[in-house]
Amino acid sequence: MRPLDPQRISRILVRATNWVGDAVMSLPALRAVRSRFPGAEITLLARPWVADVYAHESFANDLILFKPSRGARDLAAKWKMSRDLSTRGFDLAVLLPNSFEAAAMAVAAAIPLRAGYSRDGRGLLLTHAAKPPELGSIPRHESFYYMELLRQLGIVEKLPDEIVIRLERVPPAPTGLSGPVVGVSPGAAFGGAKRWLPEGFAESAATVAREIGGSIAIFGTQDETDICDHVFQLISRSGIEVRDFGGKTNLREFVELAAGCRVFLTNDSGSMHIASALGIPTVTVFGATDHVATGPTGDKARVVREPVECSPCLKRECPIDHRCMTRVSADRVAQTAFELLK
Repeated sequence: MRPLDPQRISRILVRATNWVGDAVMSLPALRAVRSRFPGAEITLLARPWVADVYAHESFANDLILFKPSRGARDLAAKWKMSRDLSTRGFDLAVLLPNSFEAAAMAVAAAIPLRAGYSRDGRGLLLTHAAKPPELGSIPRHESFYYMELLRQLGIVEKLPDEIVIRLERVPPAPTGLSGPVVGVSPGAAFGGAKRWLPEGFAESAATVAREIGGSIAIFGTQDETDICDHVFQLISRSGIEVRDFGGKTNLREFVELAAGCRVFLTNDSGSMHIASALGIPTVTVFGATDHVATGPTGDKARVVREPVECSPCLKRECPIDHRCMTRVSADRVAQTAFELLK
């Protein structure tokens, strides 16, 4: 593989990952690209629903929204975008997603250097094709997956011993609540197996808020309004000040509101990645998913999980009794939050 010479690369297109959690976990890699090419103009091509992850980041000069549908749909729109990209004179495309589509669009955009993992049958479309890491060859956290790509490309010399993911310079927005705010995100995409009980979130959040003399802010997407409302109704009965932001914020607004929280209680979700990366003390309940591979990073994050024999199963819905979640008590989550707040 030919080395990437910073002296010959002045314009870089980075195809960003497609989901909020992945976008956060790729931040160290994106900063490493900037460090290796300090004088280059770096443009991010990102899906609209993840673009605001980068709103306060300084490693990119520009951001382009990628709006066409996923997969084989919207071919005309993808072709038009590729042709528009071809007018920008990019020297290098760094493709973080593994899709064939990402590489095909880089070819259609006439970008001479195209780097990414050789996956999804796209190896011949890449000028710099990295070998997907074998199981156990790199640390399990997904952030290392993106850094390993850069290592093989010669953008970084070696993998770091540890990665702590942080967002930069996010100004906190006022929640309109009094006292220190306990943030709660009771939803999670891709099925109910990842979701701890709403009653657990309500009880643990109320316990923490009562102890610190604070209030509670509930967050969620448009698809999570029902579960957010359920938690809101439960907390309202306790007499603690609470506000339900479920379905009422875009991603940028959520990031800035979360930045003002004193502590955050959540499932394995995009909200978890955001809160943890903000440096907010974050308690995450894990069950069906792998806390080592996709968990929060840094000394301000804690994972609460019940090590049952079937976890992590990586299933969307639990086929039995959801024991990995139902066995996690509200008191345990609250006590973990208190440990972080000491």
